[in-house]
Amino acid sequence: MTPFPPASTEAEFDALTREALLPAVTTLTKSIGLDGTPVVPFTEGSLPVYAAGEKLVLKLYPPVYADELGTELAMLETLHGRLPIPTPGVEASGEHEGWGYVLMERLPGRTLAEAWPELSTEDKRRLAPGLGETLAALHAVDDPALAILEPKDWTEFIAGRRAAAVEHHRATGLHEDWVAQIPGFLAAVDLGTPKPVPLHTEFMRDHLMVAPGDDGWRLTGLFDFEPAMRGAAEYDFVATGLFVSSGDADFLRRLLLAYGYGPDQLGDDFARRCLAYTLLHVYSNLPWYLRVMPAPPEPTLDALARTWWATA
Repeated sequence: MTPFPPASTEAEFDALTREALLPAVTTLTKSIGLDGTPVVPFTEGSLPVYAAGEKLVLKLYPPVYADELGTELAMLETLHGRLPIPTPGVEASGEHEGWGYVLMERLPGRTLAEAWPELSTEDKRRLAPGLGETLAALHAVDDPALAILEPKDWTEFIAGRRAAAVEHHRATGLHEDWVAQIPGFLAAVDLGTPKPVPLHTEFMRDHLMVAPGDDGWRLTGLFDFEPAMRGAAEYDFVATGLFVSSGDADFLRRLLLAYGYGPDQLGDDFARRCLAYTLLHVYSNLPWYLRVMPAPPEPTLDALARTWWATA
Protein backbone atom coordinates (compact mmCIF):
# COMPACT_ATOMS: atom_id res chain seq x y z
CA MET A 1 0.00 0.00 0.00
CA THR A 2 1.70 3.17 -1.20
CA PRO A 3 0.28 6.48 0.06
CA PHE A 4 -0.02 9.63 -2.01
CA PRO A 5 2.70 12.19 -1.28
CA PRO A 6 1.85 15.61 0.17
CA ALA A 7 0.89 18.21 -2.40
CA SER A 8 -0.73 21.03 -0.47
CA THR A 9 1.37 23.68 -2.22
CA GLU A 10 2.12 24.34 -5.87
CA ALA A 11 5.82 23.71 -5.21
CA GLU A 12 5.15 20.28 -3.70
CA PHE A 13 2.90 19.34 -6.61
CA ASP A 14 5.32 20.62 -9.25
CA ALA A 15 8.06 18.42 -7.79
CA LEU A 16 6.05 15.26 -8.49
CA THR A 17 6.09 13.23 -11.69
CA ARG A 18 3.30 11.05 -13.02
CA GLU A 19 5.61 8.05 -12.96
CA ALA A 20 6.47 8.68 -9.30
CA LEU A 21 2.78 8.68 -8.46
CA LEU A 22 2.15 5.32 -10.12
CA PRO A 23 2.51 3.15 -6.98
CA ALA A 24 -0.04 5.32 -5.14
CA VAL A 25 -2.28 5.35 -8.20
CA THR A 26 -2.18 1.54 -8.31
CA THR A 27 -3.22 1.44 -4.67
CA LEU A 28 -6.11 3.75 -5.48
CA THR A 29 -7.28 1.74 -8.49
CA LYS A 30 -7.29 -1.43 -6.40
CA SER A 31 -9.48 0.30 -3.81
CA ILE A 32 -12.08 1.26 -6.45
CA GLY A 33 -12.34 -2.20 -8.00
CA LEU A 34 -9.71 -2.04 -10.75
CA ASP A 35 -7.23 -4.50 -9.27
CA GLY A 36 -4.97 -5.77 -12.04
CA THR A 37 -5.96 -3.08 -14.53
CA PRO A 38 -2.87 -1.62 -16.22
CA VAL A 39 -2.42 2.08 -15.49
CA VAL A 40 -0.40 4.23 -17.90
CA PRO A 41 0.21 7.96 -17.50
CA PHE A 42 -0.71 10.43 -20.22
CA THR A 43 2.01 12.97 -20.91
CA GLU A 44 -0.21 16.01 -21.52
CA GLY A 45 -2.32 18.10 -19.17
CA SER A 46 -1.78 20.22 -16.08
CA LEU A 47 -3.10 17.53 -13.70
CA PRO A 48 -2.07 13.85 -13.51
CA VAL A 49 -4.17 11.71 -15.86
CA TYR A 50 -3.84 7.96 -16.46
CA ALA A 51 -5.30 5.45 -18.86
CA ALA A 52 -6.88 2.67 -16.79
CA GLY A 53 -7.07 -0.14 -19.27
CA GLU A 54 -8.44 0.66 -22.71
CA LYS A 55 -11.82 2.13 -21.77
CA LEU A 56 -11.29 4.28 -18.68
CA VAL A 57 -9.32 7.36 -17.62
CA LEU A 58 -8.36 8.31 -14.07
CA LYS A 59 -7.77 11.99 -13.31
CA LEU A 60 -6.24 13.17 -10.04
CA TYR A 61 -6.68 16.44 -8.15
CA PRO A 62 -3.96 17.13 -5.56
CA PRO A 63 -4.93 18.94 -2.35
CA VAL A 64 -3.60 22.27 -3.67
CA TYR A 65 -6.14 22.07 -6.52
CA ALA A 66 -8.94 20.35 -4.59
CA ASP A 67 -11.58 22.86 -5.73
CA GLU A 68 -11.11 21.83 -9.35
CA LEU A 69 -12.58 18.38 -8.62
CA GLY A 70 -15.99 19.87 -7.86
CA THR A 71 -15.90 22.01 -11.00
CA GLU A 72 -14.97 19.16 -13.31
CA LEU A 73 -17.39 16.70 -11.74
CA ALA A 74 -20.29 19.15 -12.02
CA MET A 75 -19.52 19.81 -15.69
CA LEU A 76 -19.05 16.13 -16.58
CA GLU A 77 -22.25 15.02 -14.87
CA THR A 78 -24.32 17.91 -16.23
CA LEU A 79 -23.08 17.90 -19.82
CA HIS A 80 -22.99 14.16 -20.48
CA GLY A 81 -25.36 13.39 -23.34
CA ARG A 82 -26.35 17.04 -23.82
CA LEU A 83 -23.81 18.19 -26.42
CA PRO A 84 -23.56 17.31 -30.13
CA ILE A 85 -20.32 15.43 -29.42
CA PRO A 86 -19.56 13.06 -26.52
CA THR A 87 -18.13 14.09 -23.18
CA PRO A 88 -16.77 11.51 -20.72
CA GLY A 89 -19.28 9.75 -18.52
CA VAL A 90 -18.34 9.48 -14.84
CA GLU A 91 -17.77 5.96 -13.50
CA ALA A 92 -16.60 6.90 -10.00
CA SER A 93 -15.32 9.87 -8.03
CA GLY A 94 -14.17 10.67 -4.55
CA GLU A 95 -11.28 11.53 -2.27
CA HIS A 96 -8.35 9.32 -1.31
CA GLU A 97 -5.71 10.43 1.20
CA GLY A 98 -6.47 14.07 0.50
CA TRP A 99 -6.33 13.67 -3.28
CA GLY A 100 -9.50 13.89 -5.33
CA TYR A 101 -10.13 11.63 -8.30
CA VAL A 102 -12.57 11.06 -11.14
CA LEU A 103 -12.73 7.78 -13.03
CA MET A 104 -14.34 8.49 -16.40
CA GLU A 105 -14.97 6.97 -19.80
CA ARG A 106 -12.18 7.19 -22.32
CA LEU A 107 -13.24 9.01 -25.49
CA PRO A 108 -12.49 7.34 -28.84
CA GLY A 109 -10.05 8.71 -31.40
CA ARG A 110 -7.08 11.04 -31.15
CA THR A 111 -6.77 14.64 -30.07
CA LEU A 112 -7.41 17.18 -32.80
CA ALA A 113 -3.94 18.59 -32.02
CA GLU A 114 -2.35 15.24 -32.88
CA ALA A 115 -4.42 14.72 -36.02
CA TRP A 116 -4.30 18.32 -37.29
CA PRO A 117 -1.18 17.95 -39.51
CA GLU A 118 -2.86 15.05 -41.33
CA LEU A 119 -6.08 16.94 -42.08
CA SER A 120 -6.61 18.54 -45.46
CA THR A 121 -8.09 22.02 -45.74
CA GLU A 122 -11.41 20.43 -46.66
CA ASP A 123 -11.23 18.08 -43.64
CA LYS A 124 -10.80 21.09 -41.38
CA ARG A 125 -13.64 23.00 -43.03
CA ARG A 126 -15.98 20.07 -42.45
CA LEU A 127 -15.11 19.98 -38.74
CA ALA A 128 -15.61 23.71 -38.14
CA PRO A 129 -19.46 23.73 -38.01
CA GLY A 130 -19.52 20.90 -35.48
CA LEU A 131 -17.21 22.87 -33.22
CA GLY A 132 -19.47 25.91 -33.42
CA GLU A 133 -22.57 23.84 -32.71
CA THR A 134 -20.86 22.22 -29.73
CA LEU A 135 -19.92 25.57 -28.19
CA ALA A 136 -23.45 26.90 -28.77
CA ALA A 137 -24.96 23.86 -27.05
CA LEU A 138 -22.54 24.19 -24.13
CA HIS A 139 -23.36 27.87 -23.69
CA ALA A 140 -27.09 27.11 -23.83
CA VAL A 141 -27.00 24.72 -20.85
CA ASP A 142 -28.89 26.19 -17.90
CA ASP A 143 -28.73 23.83 -14.96
CA PRO A 144 -28.73 24.53 -11.20
CA ALA A 145 -25.91 22.00 -10.79
CA LEU A 146 -23.57 24.48 -12.47
CA ALA A 147 -24.13 27.13 -9.80
CA ILE A 148 -20.85 25.82 -8.39
CA LEU A 149 -18.94 27.55 -11.18
CA GLU A 150 -16.92 30.66 -10.49
CA PRO A 151 -16.96 33.59 -10.63
CA LYS A 152 -20.18 34.35 -8.82
CA ASP A 153 -20.17 37.90 -10.19
CA TRP A 154 -18.86 38.20 -13.78
CA THR A 155 -18.93 42.01 -13.77
CA GLU A 156 -16.81 42.10 -10.65
CA PHE A 157 -14.45 39.49 -12.10
CA ILE A 158 -13.91 41.52 -15.29
CA ALA A 159 -13.35 44.70 -13.28
CA GLY A 160 -10.66 42.92 -11.28
CA ARG A 161 -9.01 41.60 -14.43
CA ARG A 162 -9.02 45.10 -15.93
CA ALA A 163 -7.34 46.52 -12.84
CA ALA A 164 -4.64 43.83 -12.96
CA ALA A 165 -4.19 43.70 -16.75
CA VAL A 166 -1.08 45.87 -17.13
CA GLU A 167 0.86 44.16 -14.37
CA HIS A 168 -0.31 40.72 -15.50
CA HIS A 169 1.08 41.23 -18.99
CA ARG A 170 4.24 42.97 -17.78
CA ALA A 171 4.92 39.93 -15.59
CA THR A 172 4.77 37.66 -18.66
CA GLY A 173 7.65 39.62 -20.22
CA LEU A 174 5.49 41.37 -22.81
CA HIS A 175 7.39 44.21 -24.51
CA GLU A 176 6.53 47.64 -23.11
CA ASP A 177 5.44 48.85 -26.54
CA TRP A 178 2.54 46.39 -26.30
CA VAL A 179 1.92 46.93 -22.57
CA ALA A 180 1.49 50.67 -23.13
CA GLN A 181 -1.41 50.04 -25.50
CA ILE A 182 -3.45 47.87 -23.15
CA PRO A 183 -5.27 50.49 -21.01
CA GLY A 184 -6.43 52.51 -24.01
CA PHE A 185 -7.49 49.44 -25.96
CA LEU A 186 -9.53 47.98 -23.11
CA ALA A 187 -11.16 51.33 -22.38
CA ALA A 188 -12.27 51.61 -26.02
CA VAL A 189 -13.85 48.13 -26.29
CA ASP A 190 -17.46 47.79 -25.19
CA LEU A 191 -17.95 44.31 -23.74
CA GLY A 192 -21.57 45.04 -22.86
CA THR A 193 -23.41 43.12 -20.11
CA PRO A 194 -23.73 39.60 -21.53
CA LYS A 195 -25.65 36.91 -19.70
CA PRO A 196 -23.22 34.52 -17.98
CA VAL A 197 -23.15 30.99 -19.44
CA PRO A 198 -21.11 27.85 -18.74
CA LEU A 199 -17.64 28.18 -20.26
CA HIS A 200 -15.07 25.54 -21.07
CA THR A 201 -12.34 28.28 -21.15
CA GLU A 202 -9.81 25.98 -22.89
CA PHE A 203 -11.73 24.94 -26.01
CA MET A 204 -8.68 23.97 -28.05
CA ARG A 205 -7.36 21.21 -30.28
CA ASP A 206 -5.69 19.50 -27.31
CA HIS A 207 -9.07 18.95 -25.64
CA LEU A 208 -11.03 17.79 -28.68
CA MET A 209 -11.07 14.25 -30.06
CA VAL A 210 -11.46 13.22 -33.69
CA ALA A 211 -11.45 9.99 -35.70
CA PRO A 212 -11.53 9.16 -39.42
CA GLY A 213 -14.73 7.75 -40.88
CA ASP A 214 -16.17 6.68 -44.20
CA ASP A 215 -17.19 10.27 -44.97
CA GLY A 216 -14.11 11.97 -43.54
CA TRP A 217 -12.93 13.02 -40.11
CA ARG A 218 -15.52 13.47 -37.38
CA LEU A 219 -15.53 14.92 -33.88
CA THR A 220 -15.59 12.23 -31.20
CA GLY A 221 -15.35 14.13 -27.95
CA LEU A 222 -14.60 17.10 -25.72
CA PHE A 223 -12.85 16.77 -22.37
CA ASP A 224 -10.88 18.61 -19.64
CA PHE A 225 -13.43 20.68 -17.72
CA GLU A 226 -11.54 21.47 -14.53
CA PRO A 227 -10.89 25.14 -15.54
CA ALA A 228 -14.57 25.69 -16.44
CA MET A 229 -16.14 29.00 -15.44
CA ARG A 230 -19.38 30.91 -15.83
CA GLY A 231 -19.27 34.14 -17.77
CA ALA A 232 -19.55 35.87 -21.15
CA ALA A 233 -19.81 33.41 -24.04
CA GLU A 234 -17.17 35.26 -26.06
CA TYR A 235 -14.59 34.50 -23.38
CA ASP A 236 -14.56 30.99 -24.87
CA PHE A 237 -13.57 32.39 -28.26
CA VAL A 238 -10.18 33.35 -26.84
CA ALA A 239 -8.91 29.76 -26.84
CA THR A 240 -10.96 28.96 -29.95
CA GLY A 241 -9.29 31.72 -31.96
CA LEU A 242 -5.80 31.12 -30.61
CA PHE A 243 -5.68 27.33 -30.46
CA VAL A 244 -8.24 26.04 -32.96
CA SER A 245 -8.63 28.43 -35.90
CA SER A 246 -5.23 30.06 -35.20
CA GLY A 247 -5.71 32.89 -37.69
CA ASP A 248 -7.58 30.87 -40.34
CA ALA A 249 -10.36 33.33 -41.21
CA ASP A 250 -12.42 30.90 -43.30
CA PHE A 251 -12.34 28.21 -40.61
CA LEU A 252 -13.33 30.67 -37.87
CA ARG A 253 -16.16 32.10 -39.97
CA ARG A 254 -17.61 28.62 -40.57
CA LEU A 255 -17.40 27.87 -36.86
CA LEU A 256 -19.04 31.14 -35.82
CA LEU A 257 -21.86 30.94 -38.37
CA ALA A 258 -22.67 27.45 -37.08
CA TYR A 259 -22.54 28.82 -33.53
CA GLY A 260 -25.30 31.25 -34.44
CA TYR A 261 -23.66 34.52 -35.41
CA GLY A 262 -25.02 36.34 -38.43
CA PRO A 263 -22.56 37.56 -41.08
CA ASP A 264 -23.25 41.16 -40.04
CA GLN A 265 -22.15 40.36 -36.47
CA LEU A 266 -18.66 39.33 -37.55
CA GLY A 267 -16.08 42.02 -38.12
CA ASP A 268 -13.82 44.43 -36.31
CA ASP A 269 -16.03 44.89 -33.23
CA PHE A 270 -16.24 41.13 -32.68
CA ALA A 271 -12.48 40.76 -33.19
CA ARG A 272 -11.71 43.55 -30.73
CA ARG A 273 -13.96 42.02 -28.08
CA CYS A 274 -12.15 38.69 -28.49
CA LEU A 275 -8.77 40.37 -28.07
CA ALA A 276 -10.07 42.29 -25.07
CA TYR A 277 -11.10 39.01 -23.43
CA THR A 278 -7.68 37.64 -24.35
CA LEU A 279 -6.02 40.49 -22.48
CA LEU A 280 -8.33 39.85 -19.52
CA HIS A 281 -8.06 36.05 -19.55
CA VAL A 282 -6.66 34.50 -16.38
CA TYR A 283 -4.08 32.46 -18.34
CA SER A 284 -3.21 35.09 -20.94
CA ASN A 285 0.36 34.95 -22.25
CA LEU A 286 0.71 37.41 -25.13
CA PRO A 287 4.46 36.84 -25.69
CA TRP A 288 3.72 33.18 -26.40
CA TYR A 289 0.80 34.01 -28.71
CA LEU A 290 2.94 36.50 -30.63
CA ARG A 291 5.46 33.72 -31.28
CA VAL A 292 2.99 31.14 -32.57
CA MET A 293 0.22 33.20 -34.19
CA PRO A 294 0.33 35.09 -37.51
CA ALA A 295 2.10 38.45 -37.28
CA PRO A 296 -0.11 41.54 -37.63
CA PRO A 297 0.63 44.03 -40.43
CA GLU A 298 1.55 46.62 -37.81
CA PRO A 299 2.42 46.42 -34.09
CA THR A 300 -0.93 47.57 -32.69
CA LEU A 301 -3.58 45.78 -30.70
CA ASP A 302 -6.23 46.76 -33.26
CA ALA A 303 -4.18 45.10 -36.01
CA LEU A 304 -3.66 42.07 -33.78
CA ALA A 305 -7.41 41.68 -33.25
CA ARG A 306 -8.14 41.94 -36.97
CA THR A 307 -5.42 39.37 -37.77
CA TRP A 308 -6.15 36.73 -35.14
CA TRP A 309 -9.98 36.88 -35.20
CA ALA A 310 -10.40 37.65 -38.89
CA THR A 311 -13.50 36.11 -40.46
CA ALA A 312 -13.09 37.34 -44.04
